[in-house]
Amino acid sequence: MAEPLRGGVIGAGVFGGHHARKYAGAPGSVLSAVFDSHHPDRAAALAVPLGGRAFHKMEEFLEAVDVVTVASPASAHAEGALAALAAGKPIYVEKPLAVSLADADRIIAMAAKQKLVIACGHQERVVFQAMGLFDIPEQPLMLESVRHGTPSERSLDVSVVLDLMIHDLDLALSLSAAKPVAVEGEGRIDFSGGWDRARAEVSFDDGFTAIFDSSRMEQERKRTMRLVYPSGEVEIDFVTRAFRNTTGFALNPDYADTPAVKDTLATSVAGFLAAVRGEAPRPIVTAEEAARALDLALAVEQALEDAG
Repeated sequence: MAEPLRGGVIGAGVFGGHHARKYAGAPGSVLSAVFDSHHPDRAAALAVPLGGRAFHKMEEFLEAVDVVTVASPASAHAEGALAALAAGKPIYVEKPLAVSLADADRIIAMAAKQKLVIACGHQERVVFQAMGLFDIPEQPLMLESVRHGTPSERSLDVSVVLDLMIHDLDLALSLSAAKPVAVEGEGRIDFSGGWDRARAEVSFDDGFTAIFDSSRMEQERKRTMRLVYPSGEVEIDFVTRAFRNTTGFALNPDYADTPAVKDTLATSVAGFLAAVRGEAPRPIVTAEEAARALDLALAVEQALEDAG
C-alpha cells in the first residue's frame, strides 16, 4: 500500500482549518503541517490536535509535505502557490486562483514546467455534477444568479466579485461553450473599501446572457440560480438544495443526499488527491478553468469602475 500523502496547509484561518481537517480525515492522506507566518499560535492550535506541526518558515514547511493547499487571504494566493510549485509540490488553491491574470499565468506556467497538478476550490461544480446539469444536451439561453451573504470580516482583501460572484461566473463558464464578449455592471462600496455589492450582465458570442447579483451586506444568505434552456427552465436554491426543472431532461432529485454534495470540500480535495496519485485524469476544477473565471471576474470589476 502506498504511503499516505502528507498534506500541508498555508493559512490557519477558517478555510485553512477546513482544509486541514479534510487532509486529516481523507483516506490516503494525513495532515502533516500548517504554515502561517502571521499567526503562528493559530497554526499550532490547528495543526497539533490533528497530528501535524506548525511552521513559521516556508522552506521548513515545504520539506514536511507532499501536497499543499493554499488557504491564505486571496491577495497572498500567488505567493504561496508559486513557492509550493517551485518546491515541486502539487497545489490546491482556494478561489480565486490569484488576484491578477499575470499571477495566474505565472502559476499555470510553473506547474506546466514542473508537471504538477493544480486544483482550484470552485466547489459548486460538485453540486452541478451531482444534479446532472452538465449532462443537459442544450446550451443555456440565459442565466440569472443571486449570491448574497451577511457582513463578515473575512475576504475583505478582495471585492465581492472575487469573493462571492466568482462562484457563479465559474458556473456560467462551465455550463456554456460560448465566450464572453461584453460586460456591463454597477456596484457599491460600503465598508470594506472595495466593491461590496455588484450586479453584472455578461453577453456571450452565441447570444447567451448571464446576469449576476452579489452582495456581502445583506441580513440573510440568499443563493439562487435560474437557467433558461430552449426546452424549459431550471431554478435552484443553493441554500435549501431544492430545484425546479421544466426542461424535460432528467435531473437527480436526490442530489443533496449524495455523499459528494453533503461535503463538497471533501469531494473537491479527494479529486485533487486522486489527480496527484494518477488515479484521475484531472481535478474537479483545473487552474486553466479557474483562470477563465478570474479573467471574467476582473472584467466585471473593470465594468464597475467604468460605471463609476
